Amino acid sequence: MILSELQALYDLPFFELIQRSRKVHEANWPDAEVQLCTLLSIKTGGCSEDCSYCAQSARYNSGVQIERLMEKEQIMERARAARETGSTRFCMGAAWRGVRGGTQRFEQVLDIIKDVSTLGMEVCVTLGELGPEEAVRLREAGVTAYNHNLDTSPEHYPNIVSSHTYDDRLRTIRNVQDAGMSVCCGGILGLGETITDRLRMLEVISSFNPQPESVPINSLMPMPGTPLAENPQVDPFDLVRMIAVTRIAIPKAKVRLSAGRTRLSDETQAMCFFAGANSIFYGDKLLTAKNPSVEKDRALLTKLGLSTLAPNPSLEAPTADCDMPASPACAGAGCC
Repeated sequence: MILSELQALYDLPFFELIQRSRKVHEANWPDAEVQLCTLLSIKTGGCSEDCSYCAQSARYNSGVQIERLMEKEQIMERARAARETGSTRFCMGAAWRGVRGGTQRFEQVLDIIKDVSTLGMEVCVTLGELGPEEAVRLREAGVTAYNHNLDTSPEHYPNIVSSHTYDDRLRTIRNVQDAGMSVCCGGILGLGETITDRLRMLEVISSFNPQPESVPINSLMPMPGTPLAENPQVDPFDLVRMIAVTRIAIPKAKVRLSAGRTRLSDETQAMCFFAGANSIFYGDKLLTAKNPSVEKDRALLTKLGLSTLAPNPSLEAPTADCDMPASPACAGAGCC
């Protein structure tokens, strides 16, 4: 969808907007199911990048301890525990600029992915920038989806990050698409952006061909020591509006209500689910930020009469429309 269309939707009266998004949601996701995903930081802190919201950057005195890549058996224990508590997607994140084939750490990660993929869950990773060869090897190892958020609009992005560019992000996403993995791509609200920035981000993401399989909508969790530590909380009604517009713009994606849920009431989360969210990160911690407890989330889903989505480790990536150009711009073989 183009910016003017997204703006017209966003500006609708609140109840009219969420009524529209609810119709789109029910047409594409009729079973009232929510996917439970667990996110584990397998390598924490010491990142060379300067993302101004991130406590894992080595450039900020955030108090986050630098930890080396976790041992495989530790990760397997956490993955098995996630499966036992109901998660159907296991996401692993590493605080790196990116990964490169032929390095020891990349081979270690591939070995970990192969074992995690035997547990019957979908496997998602976020490792920073990827080249085309690395993307193919991740897919072959068993990765279902690759997370690489755009965070905000192309115009606002240089105010948030200077150590890499928006085009760098888009290039990785194209490599992921070409390798046959699903793309998980969303953004963060509360980075000092305008409403137009939020909708521009959504314009870019909704124009992907193929569209993302999942779209995380995060609310900034201000982290001590980072440049955005004093940013105000996102207005809950603004969050619900973004969920609703995302659902309409990308109807077949899982819209993931992500970071920031500890600051939301049950009522606000219920509105987000009604407006089109159908996935959450599940477990007490998201990388370095707090998250609602498993018991609290289970109680809320029960109150709302929502069931949980079954795992689909053989999930096929969305198919590109070959009557339309590949988007982001084609980075190599595999385009229509």
